Amino acid sequence: MAKLHGQIYLSLAGYYDVKTADGQLYRTRARGNFRKRAIKPLVGDFVDFSVEPPEDGMILSIDDRKNSLVRPPVANVDQAVVVTSVKIPEYSSSLLDRQLVALEERQIAPIIYFSKTDLLTESEYRKLALIADGYRKIGYPVILPKASFDEPSLDMLRGFLPNKLTVIMGQTGAGKSTLLNHLVPGLNLATGEVSQALMRGKHTTRQVGLLTMFDGLVADTPGFSSFEVFDMEARDLTHYFPEFVRLGVYCKYRGCVHLKEPGCAVKPAVKAGDVMTSRYTDYQEFYDLIEGRRPVYNKHDKKH
Repeated sequence: MAKLHGQIYLSLAGYYDVKTADGQLYRTRARGNFRKRAIKPLVGDFVDFSVEPPEDGMILSIDDRKNSLVRPPVANVDQAVVVTSVKIPEYSSSLLDRQLVALEERQIAPIIYFSKTDLLTESEYRKLALIADGYRKIGYPVILPKASFDEPSLDMLRGFLPNKLTVIMGQTGAGKSTLLNHLVPGLNLATGEVSQALMRGKHTTRQVGLLTMFDGLVADTPGFSSFEVFDMEARDLTHYFPEFVRLGVYCKYRGCVHLKEPGCAVKPAVKAGDVMTSRYTDYQEFYDLIEGRRPVYNKHDKKH
């Protein structure tokens, strides 16, 4: 019985297709004790598995994950392309910043891709270009096509893909599948089919798979429609706004959350235009949202 190491490329109906470093693909199942321990292998996981042809292989252990996502269920993600619609649906700084916070929390590098820019008037495009510059100033790569899915913007995006595991995300209708189909003409993701090389047989249910694309891996199921939940404590939210982290060292008080504290370095930077007003407004909104979820206990209601 050979013991091998590889990465899960496809998960469907309880089977996992694992690819080894030499490019061989093996169909495996997970050991029963994974279920007992409530551990589920994910696409992107690096695993040890045994093979005894002609039987299916068996996943023996899962390496520690760098991170993992729920939608789509993928582990060890390096970066995410945040496809952000500017029209139909309208641009929302709140939605974009929610997604950026979620990625920062999981240590996934964001790339912002503005879609449907050809629907903008010239003045609307100029306004969006200023917003794009604001995010670039924070340190985020931003792709702002003059025309939707034009070749220069696609080339720029292709340059980010080598040697990375990338997830495409964005709200419903933002153009995630369309972007992938433009990146690789003929991919035809709308049909919901995985390449025969990965499928090796027909299954009706499928979760997510990895596509080899421009010397990198891309999750072929666009995920994320919205973010309603922040898992962190309100006081930790500031850690996921990189510009606040940089300015925070100049705040008078350590642990400043940049709301009502005296000697805060963030608030003057917002007034001076060095921090985007929309970012600060979204931060306040998210902070209040997290605080509003905290249970309120009646101090007089004591148990004896």
